[in-house]
Amino acid sequence: MSGLQLTEFAKRPDIGMIGRPITIRANFFQITRLPNTIVHHYDVTITPDVPPVVNRRVFQQMIRMYSASDLDGTKPVFDGRKNIFAPRAFPFDSKTLEVTLPEDMIPQGVVPRRPPRSFRVKIRKAATINLEELHLFLEGKSSMSSNILTAIMLLDVLIRHQPAMLYTTVGRSFFTPGGKMMLHGGAEVWSGFYQSARPTIGKMMINLDVAATAFWQSGSLLELAVKFLDKRSIDDFRRGFEPRDRTRLEKAMRRLIIKVTHRGEIKRTFKITKITETPASRTEFTRDGDGTKIDVATYFFETYGRQLRYPFMPCVVTGREVYLPMEVCTVVEGQRIPKKLTVQQTADMIKFTTQSPHVRANRIRDGLKLLKYDDNEFLKDFGVKVATEMAEVQARVIPPPSISYHRSSRMANFVPKDGAWNLRDKKVAMGAMLGSWGVVVFGNEQELPRTIAEGFMRELIVTCVDTGMEIVNKQPPIMYASPQGGIESSLKAAWVRAGNAVKSQPQLLVCILPNIGVPLYAEIKRVSDTVIGIPTQCVQMAHTRNPKKQYCANVCLKMNVKLGGMNSFLSPQQTPFLTQKPTILFGADVCHPPARDENRPSIASLVGSMDSMAARYAATVRVQTARTENIADLGGMVVELLRAFYQTCGQKPERILFYRDGVSEGQFSEIVRTEVASVRAACQTLDANYRPTITFVVVQKRHHARFFPVRKEDTDKTGNCMPGTVVDTGIVHPFEFDFYLQSHAGLLGTSRPTHYHVLHDENRFTADSLQDFTYKLCHLYARCTRSVSMVPPAYYAHLVAARARFHSRSEKWSDTESTETSQSVPDESTYLAVRPELLRVMYFM
Repeated sequence: MSGLQLTEFAKRPDIGMIGRPITIRANFFQITRLPNTIVHHYDVTITPDVPPVVNRRVFQQMIRMYSASDLDGTKPVFDGRKNIFAPRAFPFDSKTLEVTLPEDMIPQGVVPRRPPRSFRVKIRKAATINLEELHLFLEGKSSMSSNILTAIMLLDVLIRHQPAMLYTTVGRSFFTPGGKMMLHGGAEVWSGFYQSARPTIGKMMINLDVAATAFWQSGSLLELAVKFLDKRSIDDFRRGFEPRDRTRLEKAMRRLIIKVTHRGEIKRTFKITKITETPASRTEFTRDGDGTKIDVATYFFETYGRQLRYPFMPCVVTGREVYLPMEVCTVVEGQRIPKKLTVQQTADMIKFTTQSPHVRANRIRDGLKLLKYDDNEFLKDFGVKVATEMAEVQARVIPPPSISYHRSSRMANFVPKDGAWNLRDKKVAMGAMLGSWGVVVFGNEQELPRTIAEGFMRELIVTCVDTGMEIVNKQPPIMYASPQGGIESSLKAAWVRAGNAVKSQPQLLVCILPNIGVPLYAEIKRVSDTVIGIPTQCVQMAHTRNPKKQYCANVCLKMNVKLGGMNSFLSPQQTPFLTQKPTILFGADVCHPPARDENRPSIASLVGSMDSMAARYAATVRVQTARTENIADLGGMVVELLRAFYQTCGQKPERILFYRDGVSEGQFSEIVRTEVASVRAACQTLDANYRPTITFVVVQKRHHARFFPVRKEDTDKTGNCMPGTVVDTGIVHPFEFDFYLQSHAGLLGTSRPTHYHVLHDENRFTADSLQDFTYKLCHLYARCTRSVSMVPPAYYAHLVAARARFHSRSEKWSDTESTETSQSVPDESTYLAVRPELLRVMYFM
């Protein structure tokens, strides 16, 4: 079968050979027995409509009631929504069964009202799936079809069916509260396991990994409110409940499910819709009986004989305007926090989830014991058997490139060891000249005395000169400004002062920040990027008091590229793909608003290399409709960067290599159909006969593949695989062109390799040429002296999209909320364009 018939994407050209062969274990478990049988697929409708967790209970009860009589004793599996799969056909094509749930089978707190107990389950035959088709696909003899997709879905449902009946499930993961850890702000993190059925070369595998997610702390709602609002105790609210606190609490608690404790054995559950603006002692409602008004505190005393201990706290409002004092409410266990976590919570979460490769591998084995694939009655009934050991996979360690700095450096060319190096004895390849610049200290002279600020600037200037930059003005004017407001006028004043000091256009403002908070940083970047049009370099005040050489060197790397310099490069002989013909590298990403945010738009970014060394990039950005993954104006963005390339290099690129971040497998067809066409159309907009060859590669970090070296000599000092470890056999797609590359040295925990999947290839890459080139590029990330985990064009596109979030006029950023959450609601019209003079330099670094 030809490649064209087998897949719409690029077919694997060959297996890579470059590098030192090693053996690793991957967290994939082979499905060792998968019979060539027929599986029966049924569509199911459960009425009334209830959440999946209740659906599963209904399904369980249905099996108990009808398995022997109506279902022929078969053991079907259910996805919790619409699909049932059975290893043998039911004795009917369509049937409706009546199911009544016993009281003890109704899950606590999944619905706000009293859940129904009687259900109608309508089952209808949808299809038969011949698993032989799946085997042909795995062997590379059949293309992907809807039947094969359904067969893979069947295996996913089969391995998840039993855990979903026993544990709290979120997507493909299930979680247990055992070993949970408290997080800041009333949250707690639960550990669990992720599992997914994956087609690989010649076999199906189960990808099993550890998982963790944040849940609301169960128990007292009052205690949760105290922790969420970061108060010492409930007594802090006796003086009154701040409107801002109420708004924050309502935003967080909306849709939270609670139980009440004031009605004895009657454990009703409710869903919070809002929080009252008045305390329980002053929140009034009209009685049903006589139409008189009464406040909630008095009502509770008269009706339940209960004197409220905290009448100064607001009430929660549920359902049909039912008012409940917070002290009678408890939070139901197992409610996931859907919103992005705060900075503090994220830091705590990272501590909880960071595990060395050895510990993670053992946790995965614990998950295997918990899942008991070998003792699963449903797997047995389908004739499926799963291996009990992780798959051993052949990998290779690609050698690192030789990195070049300025020829006057004592170490002008060198090969890095273990994925990291430093700037000692090295000067940047092309140092920028800095003549007109200024410094803004956001704080007062008590917080940072002028002598200390001047001392830090002297150390920074010495480091910049040592690393090859030309600093003409070694005494930039320093001014102090309030961090609380008037940021735009402060920056404009600093810009004027810097220009007046040397009578020339300012090139850079150094901003010294008193904290790591988002609001000040966001406003500085909004003003400098979109209003003034000048690069800014932010530094933390804490680092200025005793400036370290390494810190100053890192700042210097960022300053140099923001001013149009070049830090390092690879010799032309090492990158023939870049140097044989004019070539542009694109990196693209789409950054979406947080979950449940219905107002903010998505942001699409594109960066393009501007020289034959892929060291300097230009950027462009667009705001588009929320949660659209396709880049709406990709054609216009490509035209913009192709023109910039032509103006910089004097020629049109003959080859395009496009790295696209942020695309899931389900979107591959749509992306390759629309975005490759957009790139091609953009080229023909410039010239009808302009047809460069295009290669389109999706870059994925959000996956659960992890690698564990078998031999100690193949590990780095953290126990991870060495930088340059590449896998293109064993656990990859049966026949499409994809590979895993771990290009960075591990710092904490278990390293995550990046997955590269080639969707379209007109440049006729071999496996070796693309893997080797991609790994070499990972050594050219401009703001650190390390090989990075993701190819720099995609990395830069991510930075550009994240920066553009700060460019809205109407955002009011908050430190207490997550880094992606603000106090106002901007729309597309409030986002300001980056000043054109910045788009040609790497302002986003």
